[in-house]
Amino acid sequence: MTGPADAVKVLVVDDDFMVARIHTQFVERTEGFVVVGVASSGQAALDDVARLRPDLVLLDVHLPDMTGIDVLRRLRAAGDDVGVLVVTAAREADTVRAAASGGAVHYLVKPFDYEDLRVRLEAFRAARLALSGAGAPGQQDIDAVFGAAVAPAPAASLPKGLSPETADAVLSSLRGSGELSAAECADLVGISRVSARRYLEHFVARGSATVRLQYGGAGRPERRYRAGGS
Repeated sequence: MTGPADAVKVLVVDDDFMVARIHTQFVERTEGFVVVGVASSGQAALDDVARLRPDLVLLDVHLPDMTGIDVLRRLRAAGDDVGVLVVTAAREADTVRAAASGGAVHYLVKPFDYEDLRVRLEAFRAARLALSGAGAPGQQDIDAVFGAAVAPAPAASLPKGLSPETADAVLSSLRGSGELSAAECADLVGISRVSARRYLEHFVARGSATVRLQYGGAGRPERRYRAGGS
């Protein structure tokens, strides 16, 4: 797997090959990033970090031979400061604290959509670029590294006429329902079917949702929406 010379090299670590494939697709879809390897165990991750020298590791916590936190601690104990973005379903406070104390650049809870990962990847790349120039970094460069927390995509990114609050409600209903039509989404959120369709199509265009056509009897097929990228 190759990319531009200045691309951020990423190692994906997850013991579920389908999840690893999705995360790989998300990374490869983001400009300036390239996946250089995929590991399915903690030891394989440690070996691949030493062999491939990635810039960033997408690290699951639940691995068959050790936890992702163990991997992170071993990397730091060996003096390896590779960037680590924890991606996991684990929500325990102790795990989150351990990831933070181990120097993880961020902690992203599964399941997440492409946009959730993209903003964190781009924040990591911005921080990396801020320290890549010659000479001492300025305060703005330092803030790019330590300013850290990643804000969600700004409201201005929504098409005119769509509100962030309603967009959140539509996406939440989609994530909680498996699959919805525009009419079903409208009933859940309390908006018109036409408005629901606009929000849903926006999420499809952004990569946060997928759509399929369901053919029934006479008439046009129904568009059915599901959270998550393709």
